[in-house]
Amino acid sequence: MARWSHGVTIGGYVLVAVAVALDLASGPDVTFAPMLAALPVLAGVGVRRASVPLAAGAVACAIVVGLAAYDADVPAVVMATAAATVVVVTFFSCANVAVVTAQERELARVRTVAEAAQRALLRLVPRRMGPLVVAVRYVAAEAEARIGGDLYEVMPTPYGVRLFLGDVCGKGLAAVETAADVLGVFREAARAEPDLAKVAGRLDSALVRRPASEEFVTAVLVSIPDAPGPAVVVNCGHPPPLLCHDGQVSTVEPPVEAPPLALLGLVGGDYHARSIAFERRDLLLLYTDGVSEARDTANRFYPLAQRLAALPHGEPDALLDELLLDVRAYVGSGLTDDAALLAVRRER
Repeated sequence: MARWSHGVTIGGYVLVAVAVALDLASGPDVTFAPMLAALPVLAGVGVRRASVPLAAGAVACAIVVGLAAYDADVPAVVMATAAATVVVVTFFSCANVAVVTAQERELARVRTVAEAAQRALLRLVPRRMGPLVVAVRYVAAEAEARIGGDLYEVMPTPYGVRLFLGDVCGKGLAAVETAADVLGVFREAARAEPDLAKVAGRLDSALVRRPASEEFVTAVLVSIPDAPGPAVVVNCGHPPPLLCHDGQVSTVEPPVEAPPLALLGLVGGDYHARSIAFERRDLLLLYTDGVSEARDTANRFYPLAQRLAALPHGEPDALLDELLLDVRAYVGSGLTDDAALLAVRRER
C-alpha cells in the first residue's frame, strides 16, 4: 500500500511538471494552472499524515502564483480561481486523510479487542492429549476479519478425549457470543455426560433457550477413549469427518441425517452417535465448510478427501500446514470463508 501511494504521489508531481511545461510552451493567454489542483488529491492517496497533501497543496499554490506572475496576459480572475481551487481541494484532501486515519485507528482498537476475545474463547490446544497427537488451524477469510464463527475444543474427560468443531451461522460479535455459549455448555456437558449424543442434545437446548437468538451451529462431536477402542462421532448438520487408515481416506457419514444445533426441534427426535474403529496411527480430520467449499477459478469445490489421500498422514501439524497450502494454491486467491481444521492421530 505504501509503495502504491508513493507511486501515485510521484505521478502527481509528474503531472505538475507536465502542466508547467505546457503552460510555458503555450500562448500568452493560455494557462494550465487548474491542472495543479490534482496534486494535493493524488498526494493524499494512501497516506496517513495530513501534512503530505498540505505540503503538496502549498507547492501547487506557489506554482500557480509563479505562473500568474510569468504570464500576465492570463486574466487575474482565472489564476485566482485556480489558486482558490487548489486551496479548497487541499483542505478536503487533508480532511479525508484525517478521517481515514481516525477510522483505521478505531478499526485497529476494535480488532485488538476482538482478537483478545477470540483468544479467550478458542484456547490453545496442547499438542498431546491422552493417546492423541493434536493439531488445530484457524484461518480467517481476510486479514481485516480475524474473528468469525468457527469454533473448536479438545479436552480430557472421564470418558476419554472429547473433540468439538463447529461453525456458527453468522459473523461478528453475535457469532462470538453464540460460540462462547456453545463452548461453555460443551465444556461442562462433555465432562458430566457419558452419552455423547446427549451432550449434543444439551447444546441444542442451550441454543434454543438463548433470548432473541437466530443463530444456529453446525457441529461435529467426537469422543475417543484413552484405552484402545472405537471412537464415537455425533454429527449435527456439519461436513462429515474424514478418517485416514492405512493410507486410505474414508468419510464418516452420520447414521441419520441431523439438523444443526438449535434446529433439532423443527424435525423432532434426537441426535444419534456412530462408533468407528480408530486404531493406532489412524488420523481423524474435522473441518469447516471454509475448506470443503473453497472453489477454484472454474467454481469447482476443493476435493478435500482426494487431496488428503495424496498427502502423507504423519504428524498432524505438518499435515494441516500442507493441506492449507494446497487449498490456497487450488483457490488461487484468498479464502472467501473462515476455515478451521482439527486433526488428531492415535499414538497408542
